[in-house]
Amino acid sequence: MVLENAQTEPYDRARLEARPQSVAHLLRERFAATPDGGAYQYFDHDDLISLTWSEFADQMRPWAAGLAALGVEIGDRVAIISTSRYEWVVANWAIQYCGAATTTVYPSSQAADVAFILSDSGSRVVFAEDAAQVAKLESRRGALADVAKVVVIDSAGVELGDWVIDLSQLVELGREALEKDPGLLEARVDALTPDHLATIIYTSGTTGTPKGAEITHSALVYEGAAIASIGMLTEEDLQFLWLPLAHVFGNVLLILGLTNGFPTCVDGRIDRIVENMERVKPTFMGAAPRIFEKAYAKINAVLHEGSPVKAKLADWAVGVGLQVAAAAERGEACSPVLTAQYAVADKLVLSKIRARFGGRIRFMISGSARLDPSLSRWFAAAGMLICEGYGLTETSAATCVNRPWRGAHQHGTIGWPFPGTSVRIAEDGELLVKGPGVMRGYHNQPEATKEAFTADGFFCTGDIGEIDSRGFVRITDRKKDLFKTSGGKYIAPALIETRFKAICPYVGQFIVLGSERNFAAALITLDPEPITAWAKTQGMESASYEEIVTSQEARDLIAGYVDELNSGLNRWETIKRFTILPRDLTIDDGDLTPSLKLRRRVVAEKFSDEIAELYSGEGQA
Repeated sequence: MVLENAQTEPYDRARLEARPQSVAHLLRERFAATPDGGAYQYFDHDDLISLTWSEFADQMRPWAAGLAALGVEIGDRVAIISTSRYEWVVANWAIQYCGAATTTVYPSSQAADVAFILSDSGSRVVFAEDAAQVAKLESRRGALADVAKVVVIDSAGVELGDWVIDLSQLVELGREALEKDPGLLEARVDALTPDHLATIIYTSGTTGTPKGAEITHSALVYEGAAIASIGMLTEEDLQFLWLPLAHVFGNVLLILGLTNGFPTCVDGRIDRIVENMERVKPTFMGAAPRIFEKAYAKINAVLHEGSPVKAKLADWAVGVGLQVAAAAERGEACSPVLTAQYAVADKLVLSKIRARFGGRIRFMISGSARLDPSLSRWFAAAGMLICEGYGLTETSAATCVNRPWRGAHQHGTIGWPFPGTSVRIAEDGELLVKGPGVMRGYHNQPEATKEAFTADGFFCTGDIGEIDSRGFVRITDRKKDLFKTSGGKYIAPALIETRFKAICPYVGQFIVLGSERNFAAALITLDPEPITAWAKTQGMESASYEEIVTSQEARDLIAGYVDELNSGLNRWETIKRFTILPRDLTIDDGDLTPSLKLRRRVVAEKFSDEIAELYSGEGQA
């Protein structure tokens, strides 16, 4: 089947319209529908533990009842400060099942930011991952008047007492509560409506104070139902989930498993993504573009190391794969000759690429930032289509996504809107969204909420976009990131940045500058692993990272890639000057958000001296 456009896409209307009225109802229906089906997997040291939905329900219910025993009422907020791990999942669904709403907090947040979020949300109980997170809370206890109890997940090094308890104490409270009132939780589930608050997710704060997006049960359930209605996922799938569960993207990926009934393996250790995928063998995974960029750079380097014959074979195989992927994008069948060539290419090269991801990937989902089309085409050539999607915290993560079918995806776009969601382009080019997944507003900020919506109820995304004749939506840049040079020419930095990342296998970050300046320049960081490997081939085996990236050899190397980039840009977009920073940008240093988005203002302030040097003698560039 070849789909002509978004308007003719078939979907299961009943699945979308007859969706459960809350996340808790969805949980209860899943437990009843497939009690023996796979629910979750996680690693206990080196052992991979698997649970059925029935086993998970038995484990989760005492947590939910324990929260009720601590005084949590329907509509109260309960926070989670933890990395992505199985216990995060149990805590989140327990919060939902007792009728409360989850406040998500990134574990990398500073104590002052944690205190602001907990105070602003009015959270009553906090799940804290370990001693480090408990210490943050204790240091700001005076500002946390609403927090009645802290439940620590890993209690090593934590002094328990009246304010801080561990999971075993919570479970004991829950079991006692259920013994006294076996119908405690079911009564709470019955009382929930679609309009009840399910979660407050705070914007990651690339600028200014974070705002808490209030997302209802209706919005979250809709996200899962929309994907289910178009048939992208089934009970036969297996998800590998490493994304921050405090982020809306990771949060909604949990809903997909619940709605469609497939198991999810949860492990937030980024350094073990490839190792875990080889072992878990998932059928799909969501990720930010930076993960795909790093994977491509590493795999492509391996394909081209060694003999020229091996490199030539790899290039031929990928070239064949690109032809097959292009035919699929056009909605066309492959010729018999191309089909035969692909069978050979797949056996010799492409299947080995897929094996690094477990060998069973049907497709992957990219979100959080723009993905370069050449990169997504390379993965498609290898037989692992990346379905780029789009969403914001305020739209419950997903608004549009490419479908994994012939003729229903287009590289460089974010695909078609979900059934039931409407999008349009404002006069100034801003993408506007309206649908069941959109938040009901910002917590405690009525004025900000009013400003975020048009008079007819469309949410203003802040992204510049366009919609083609087939309904594919394309994002070009953030409205606030577009800048104009002193010569009056507009530059969209994200387009240039993603293009360079696809060209240069050594880049960490590429930040385009030039607002009200005479020319465009760039701050560049290099990825430690590939640039260190390159340095060894240049006789710099004992050099430190800083020595490598500040060397003339590294500058000459990167200059060649900048020249290649410039050859495809308009004259006013070309990078006239660049500097390589002595370190890569990180979440821990506050340069990136936990979802790996660049904090442009923060980086510009930190490296203001380097920027000033780039524009010294500006008119001479």
